Amino acid sequence: MAQRPETPDILRIADLSQGATASFDLAPDAATRSALAETLDVQAIRKLSFAGKLSPEGKRDWRLDASLGATVVQSCVVTLEPITTRIDRKVVRRFIADMPDSGDAEEVEITEDESIEPLTGTVDLNQVMTEALALALPDYPRADGAEMGEAIFAAPDTTPLRDADLKPFAGLAALKSKLEKDD
Repeated sequence: MAQRPETPDILRIADLSQGATASFDLAPDAATRSALAETLDVQAIRKLSFAGKLSPEGKRDWRLDASLGATVVQSCVVTLEPITTRIDRKVVRRFIADMPDSGDAEEVEITEDESIEPLTGTVDLNQVMTEALALALPDYPRADGAEMGEAIFAAPDTTPLRDADLKPFAGLAALKSKLEKDD
C-alpha cells in the first residue's frame, strides 16, 4: 500500500502562494481516531480520511474542497447495540478575508451560506475535518428493526394514559368512520 505524503495539519495562509493550490491528505492514526471518538461521543472511528485542496479564490480569499470518508460505530438509540455507519461527504469551506464585522451591533445579518468562514492567519485542517464529521454523524442511529415500545406509567389504582389517548384527532377519525358507517 502506498504511503500517504506527510501533510501539515495547520496551513499558514502567509506561507501559501496566491497563485497555487495546496493539496492535503489526512489519515489520522488509531490513537487520534480514538481521542476523536471520545470527543464526538461515539464508540469508535474505524477509518477516517480527509483529502482535498485549498485554492485561492479571488485576490485574498481561499476555498477548501475536500472529501471526508469515515467508518463510525455508534450506539443504537433504542437497543444500545453497536451500529456501523459509512460516511462519504464532500466538504466545502470558503475563507473570506473581508467578512462583514458585526462589532457590537444589536442585529447581525447571518448569511445562509454555511460554507463561509472568516479568513484568519491559518486553516486548521483537523478542526475542519472534525466539524464536518460531527455534522455528518447520524443524530439517532437505529439498528434494523429496532422499535420504540410504548412506555406506560400510572399511579396505583388509576387508568394509565396511553399514546393513543394523547391523539384527540384519532378519536375524531374513529367517530367520523362510525357516523359514516351508520349512514
